[in-house]
Amino acid sequence: MKEKGILLIISGPSGSGKGTVVGELSKDVNYALSISATTRKPRPNEENGIHYFFKEKEEFKSMIENNQLLEYACFCDNYYGTPRDYVEGKLNEGLNVILEIEVQGTFQVKEKYPEAVLVFLVPPNIKELKSRLVGRGTEDVETINKRIKRALEEMEFLPKYDYVVINDEVDFAVTKIMAVVEAEKMKSFRHLSLMETFKGEI
Repeated sequence: MKEKGILLIISGPSGSGKGTVVGELSKDVNYALSISATTRKPRPNEENGIHYFFKEKEEFKSMIENNQLLEYACFCDNYYGTPRDYVEGKLNEGLNVILEIEVQGTFQVKEKYPEAVLVFLVPPNIKELKSRLVGRGTEDVETINKRIKRALEEMEFLPKYDYVVINDEVDFAVTKIMAVVEAEKMKSFRHLSLMETFKGEI
């Protein structure tokens, strides 16, 4: 029987490098990036089942009512959420499923899937965070300051996460997260069936 995968939730403030780290992790054949469901219309070049699962609002609301989402939220009159069936299907295939979500969504998932592993990704310091945000060259000073303020607010949730990974070098951060997943796979509560297996061999 194939070993079940780990549900890995990665959160962190804007500028922590989540997207880059998740992109590198998802290149590994043992990892799969969760695909969100949304009620917004597809953009050019977006494909259903690859970028998102595109749903009508009534269908999405039905998914909420039938507990088919691990978490969901509404932004700008559109719903976004994580389909339970897709995630559990990939986990049962033995893949480690990555969810890159905000703090609020994280605890929705943890409530429904307690064995999920929570990783909080942070830059080495606030100076580096500001440098990364400025380096993007896509936002004005006011927006950057709002993101820094938001980052400090999100840091308050750090103690509720299982692990903290400092993203100084992307490769090192990826290696550390992979080490977390391998350690988690050896936790005793994931292998309770061994007791019955051993008894059955007597």
